[in-house]
Amino acid sequence: MANSAGSKKRARQAEKHRQHNASMRSMARTYLKKVTKAIEAGDTEGAKAAYQVAIPVLDRAADKGLFHKNKAARHKSRLNAAIKNLAVAA
Repeated sequence: MANSAGSKKRARQAEKHRQHNASMRSMARTYLKKVTKAIEAGDTEGAKAAYQVAIPVLDRAADKGLFHKNKAARHKSRLNAAIKNLAVAA
C-alpha cells in the first residue's frame, strides 16, 4: 500500500487512468463488433457506415497507446477487405 502522500496520489491517478483506458478499449471493440455484425448480415451500406465511424475510434485508441498502431491498421485493413468482398459478391 502507498505510504507517502505522493505515492497515494499516484495510486489514485493510476486507477483513474486504468478505468479510462478500459472504457476506451471497450468502446473500440464495440465499434469493431458493429462493423463485423453488419458484414455477417450482408448489409453492405450498413457495414460501410459502421466502418467510417469505427476508423477514427481505432486511430484514436492507437494514438493513445491502447492498441499498437499495427494492430489498428490490421483491423482496418481486414474489415475494409471484407466490405469490398461483400460489395463484389452482391
